[in-house]
Amino acid sequence: MNKVAIIGGGAAGLMAAHTAAKAGADVTVYEHNKSVGKKILASGNGRCNIINTTAYVNDYSGADPGFAAFALEKMPFKTFENFCHSIGLLLDSKDDGRCYPLSNEAKSVVIAFTEAVKEAGVTIFAEHNVTNIRKENKQFIVESDQTKKYDKILIATGSEAAPQLGATSDGYDFAKAFGHEIEPPYPSLVQLHIDSDIHHKMAGVKTVAEVTLYLNGKPQEKIQGDILFTRYGISGLAILDISQKASSALIEYQHVSIGLNLLPRFNRQALSSLLEKLLNAVPNHTLETALSGVISTKIVPHLLKSAKIEPTMLASSLNTKEIKKLTHQLQDWRFEIIDTHGFKHAEVSGGGVSTSQIDDKTMESKLVDVSTLQEKSLTSLDVEGVIISTLPGPVV
Repeated sequence: MNKVAIIGGGAAGLMAAHTAAKAGADVTVYEHNKSVGKKILASGNGRCNIINTTAYVNDYSGADPGFAAFALEKMPFKTFENFCHSIGLLLDSKDDGRCYPLSNEAKSVVIAFTEAVKEAGVTIFAEHNVTNIRKENKQFIVESDQTKKYDKILIATGSEAAPQLGATSDGYDFAKAFGHEIEPPYPSLVQLHIDSDIHHKMAGVKTVAEVTLYLNGKPQEKIQGDILFTRYGISGLAILDISQKASSALIEYQHVSIGLNLLPRFNRQALSSLLEKLLNAVPNHTLETALSGVISTKIVPHLLKSAKIEPTMLASSLNTKEIKKLTHQLQDWRFEIIDTHGFKHAEVSGGGVSTSQIDDKTMESKLVDVSTLQEKSLTSLDVEGVIISTLPGPVV
């Protein structure tokens, strides 16, 4: 019977533990938090968006998005749903493809997975911080509160996103010790910081907009969804969706900006015509008053000033050229992005262990030294039997 150590008791670690134990392995999970599944509890705002019913390889990004293809093929939604049913977890699929536990509570997922691994005979060492992993001859030595030997090791520590939940970069360090290249990690699914002196004045305003991401002045991606102005910048689902490319570009020192279309339901000509009719209908109103029925009153004065139009001007005084300028501002309001809100607020991380050194069918390390082990540098260790789940993206 293979003795398997799994470092990390999150979603990946628990599911791997259950699978390995059911296949006959003697499995031990090491978790440095007081209990397993802490990040699961926080996911989906406490609801746990456990899977998407329509996840395809082209939904992924990273140096090699195709890396996810085999895993997605072997674990389509129906297979995963059947697995969840087998451990007593019922799912609720939404029209947009998101899937949650039927209870609508992330705690249900943690309970189901924890009980399943225990029933499968898995040993869980909570509050056990692994300080080192090394290989001696054909066995792996795991150093924690105790030093133990194993035949196989699974590194499932996850990324350093959300350190307040116990996330660390330990997995990268373990992988690096076995010779793996680490792509620079960066926050993803994260809020963005804006270089402006007005965003904090609009904090709390939430609206549906079309967001265009520009890298070095060129459009890269367009997403429609919620945006939320905050004291530090901008958030919302649409912003989180573009944050992977924005964050990746920032660490490469590219110029990053966004364009906001606050009225995406109208084309440029139709919106210009609508504004002209509106202003003609209330000629004695100020622009700030006239536009209060079009967009949030908290946004209006700042949008007008950005367009270099005085908010106190009368509606009747705006000429055709100025109406076109206002239309353009409403549909392409530009902001420079200078930073992300950091790993503490990120849901996931980009970067990590290079997938080029991982087998996409087994998740096993490709770095195998066939010569005898003895006294060698860490970068030349025989890592046959090391399975890694601390990968860079693909990031969904």
